[in-house]
Formats: sequence, structure tokens, C-alpha cells
Amino acid sequence: MSTHDILHRLSETLATRRNADPEKSYTASLFANGPDSILKKIGEECAELIMAAKDGKRLNIVRESTDVIYHILVLLVFYGMSIEDVSQEMRRREGISGVDEKAARNAKK
Repeated sequence: MSTHDILHRLSETLATRRNADPEKSYTASLFANGPDSILKKIGEECAELIMAAKDGKRLNIVRESTDVIYHILVLLVFYGMSIEDVSQEMRRREGISGVDEKAARNAKK
């Protein structure tokens, strides 16, 4: 199973938790508490990832990265999106220099 398949399946599973009982589902509790709750968790998990990276311990980096990705997927689902939306943007950017891509975004502002 590919990474994309796993992320796609997780995204679909998270969507099913939107209307689940917040008392029985951590994901449902995040949805019920709204975007501020989800964003707070993303911030916390990003901080933990930074600390894990500073320590340089591979397993901790992987675990914290997983937590960040999970919470980002929750945010996407909250706003009616999925990993597919991110995949499409990644495909659009493939082969484009990061410098060029950023310049193009800034030119549109």
C-alpha cells in the first residue's frame, strides 16, 4: 500500500468522524470544538516536532511528524477538503523551483 493510499484512507476515515460522538472519538471532539481547537493542536504538535528534531532522535521525529500530519488532515476535513487537495497542489508544484513558485504567489497579491 502506498503512502498516498494510507493518507487517502485516513482522510476518508476522519470524514466519517465529523458527526461521531465527541465523548467517544478524539477526532469528533476536535471537530466539535471547532477550528481554534484544531489549530491549537497543530501548533502544539509542531512545537513537539521541533523539539524532537532538536534532539535528533529518529523515532521521536517520526512520531511527532505523524501527529502533525494527522492534525493537518483533521483541519482539511473540517474545511471540506482532503489529502487529495494537497496532492493536487503538490503535483502542480512538481518541477517548479521553490523560489519561482513563491515569487509567482507574491506577484498575485
